Amino acid sequence: MGYGPDFPTGRWSNGARLAINVVVNYEEGSERSFAMGDPDQEPMTEWGSYAFPKDIRNLAMESMYEYGSRVGVWRILDALAAAGIRSTFFACAVAFEQNPAVAKAVVEAGHEVCSHGYRWEEVFRLTEEEEREHIQLAIKSFEKTCGKRPVGWYCRYGASVHTRRLITEEGGFLYDSDAYNDDVPYFVQVGDTRRLVVPYTCDVNDIRFWSSPGLAQADDFFTYMRESFDVLYAEAARGPRMMSIGLHPRMIGRAGRIRSLKRFFDYAQQYADVWFTTREEIARDWLARDAATDGA
Repeated sequence: MGYGPDFPTGRWSNGARLAINVVVNYEEGSERSFAMGDPDQEPMTEWGSYAFPKDIRNLAMESMYEYGSRVGVWRILDALAAAGIRSTFFACAVAFEQNPAVAKAVVEAGHEVCSHGYRWEEVFRLTEEEEREHIQLAIKSFEKTCGKRPVGWYCRYGASVHTRRLITEEGGFLYDSDAYNDDVPYFVQVGDTRRLVVPYTCDVNDIRFWSSPGLAQADDFFTYMRESFDVLYAEAARGPRMMSIGLHPRMIGRAGRIRSLKRFFDYAQQYADVWFTTREEIARDWLARDAATDGA
């Protein structure tokens, strides 16, 4: 039922009324492909879900994903740097292993690295033991490529029925983002543990450039981001709200689309009480808020 009529009141601890988190899904180099030794390959491309022969390597698909690591991610990093915004990278561990220069640039710029899994894989297809092993592999990998472990977790598309329990048992995670059901964080009970969920979004998301019906040009994405912002900002007069923006280097990183992101940054940063921040900081703020109210 959510918060219902008892929605949280007040503001974020720094006085902001709306927190905005820019999420960069860095998956390139971790997608399914025959080149990576996988039994199948990604069907979704810039051309939609193309029915490519099942036993032939799809070089076009590989090339479209590679655009994100070669070009798109650097455009996004430049846009974030120009706006002075720190984002959260939903990063696949193997993707960072494949491109250590990106991992280094992300860490040095102060962006948060949230684990997007060991591979860009559908964890609901794994056994419970396989999923547990992949969680541990991801943590070790990020410690090597980033110098520290992640404190957030987000699966590809959807978690398995085991995921939330497994990351709780593993320990070290402040939050997960495997939900699309609210505009602010909330708590769920996992066994004896009260677990924080920082929900994500599939609508304010550049994946709609690759879906149909979806976004056709940069102005479409800017308009949708602005409309979402305006409503959430107005609602935040009554209590704190959070806005997530989902990005993919191979999608928003194209020359004809990146300006939508820059335009939105200019638009939202006109407001002094808007807080561009990371998911980790949102999580810590909400945990402190919860502690101050004694779990009420």
